[in-house]
Amino acid sequence: MDQVSAILINKALDGLSMRMTAIAENIANSQTANYRPVRVSFEEALAEAANMSVQSIRDVQPRMELSPLSKNGGGVRLDMEMAMAASTGARYAALIDVLNRQTQLSRLAASGGQ
Repeated sequence: MDQVSAILINKALDGLSMRMTAIAENIANSQTANYRPVRVSFEEALAEAANMSVQSIRDVQPRMELSPLSKNGGGVRLDMEMAMAASTGARYAALIDVLNRQTQLSRLAASGGQ
């Protein structure tokens, strides 16, 4: 795996991990009056940085922000939070699988295919 791909995957894992933390916070505070859910964004910045340099990728940091107020007063929608948790978990697992497969290939190459 080339250096850029490895750094991109690590940054994506950082962002997804932070998103899971935000989802957990939202679910924990779902019954708290006037609570505004938090969201994590990083994909757009990471995609832009991927077209630049390795240092640009390293500089990308996931951002946790308050959700905008909605017309119905905001609050946490547990169904949406659970769907986001499932999606985020699946994406995280897929990236971990890519890293595991790369490690297996490296081990195979280092052992001479034995």
